[in-house]
Amino acid sequence: MKNIMLCILLLMCSNSAVAERIKDLTSISGVRTNQLVGYGIVTGLTKTGDNTSKFIPQGLVSMMGHMGLTLPIGTDPKTKNSAFVSVHAELPPFAKPGQKIDVTVSSIGDAKSLRGGSLLLSPLRGADGKVYAMAQGNLVVNGLSATGQDGSKVTVNSPLVGRVPNGATVEETVPTSFDQPGDLVFNLNTNDFTTVNSIVTAINKMLGEGAAKALDGGSVSVRSPVNPSQRVSFVSMIENIEVTPDAAPAKVIVNSRTGTVIINSKVRIQPAAVSHGSLTVTINENPQVSQPNALSNGATAVVPQSDIQIKEDKNRMFVFNAGVSLDEIVSAVNAVGAGPSDLVAILEGLKSAGAMQADLIII
Repeated sequence: MKNIMLCILLLMCSNSAVAERIKDLTSISGVRTNQLVGYGIVTGLTKTGDNTSKFIPQGLVSMMGHMGLTLPIGTDPKTKNSAFVSVHAELPPFAKPGQKIDVTVSSIGDAKSLRGGSLLLSPLRGADGKVYAMAQGNLVVNGLSATGQDGSKVTVNSPLVGRVPNGATVEETVPTSFDQPGDLVFNLNTNDFTTVNSIVTAINKMLGEGAAKALDGGSVSVRSPVNPSQRVSFVSMIENIEVTPDAAPAKVIVNSRTGTVIINSKVRIQPAAVSHGSLTVTINENPQVSQPNALSNGATAVVPQSDIQIKEDKNRMFVFNAGVSLDEIVSAVNAVGAGPSDLVAILEGLKSAGAMQADLIII
């Protein structure tokens, strides 16, 4: 049996659900990370910095001015050993002043590589404009770029992005609602009414009826102690309660660029017949030379001649019975030797005919 399938079918055929901790299914409302961003200068580059960018002269003049060094009017410092960069990081919840966080540095100008550079002191600001961390340190760049004298160039990964491990020091604490009195709200990572109901049932079974209540299809409110220290141990207990989440809705996900097809275990097919065949048209051009008669006044000319052949493979038909499972779908599609594009056409046809009760998502 010829199999020309170029797709990956994720088989999740087991119906037995696995218990998960509430900690892995939810997050606490108000306890979140915050994005920080800033701009700075990377120095110490070996002539791989900005070449024509105007950011570096402005940045160097401004930095030197803050350090008390006044440059003559009209000075336009130019150096290929520096690069203007953006700096961003994520500030974790409960981060305190003095703690360290990692930062990512990306080139903004026309630098060729940040490899071997050092980030100068750069403030990192939040969405409110306040400075929450200060970044500085040596970059770790995984990318590499090499250029030959003939213009040939080899690049591995990206030499214009690097990281500074523990490169930023937290200066301000972001307040959270965790230490405020009131109920704690657990938000599901993936909204599902059945899973919410299971979480409420599990918490009430441990703490007593009424301890938890569902707010909607994605949130559960839990009565909690007022004392912050008691809330920590209380949340630890809640997070480790095991719940069996409901299975995801029936979905078929198709990546049209890579030919990847993912079908989850809940996909079922109603009675349907599918005919799969192909039509091949081959056109061969065989130009002929027309030679005029010796007594005529004509000229030699090339006369086009096309040879057209049409080949139609035998239609291959298979029938889906009611309630067909994922195993049978995969076996049937493999049996006809369908490629990724053929498989997508079959799935779209089943969806349009109402024979597949699943979400067909094409990315």
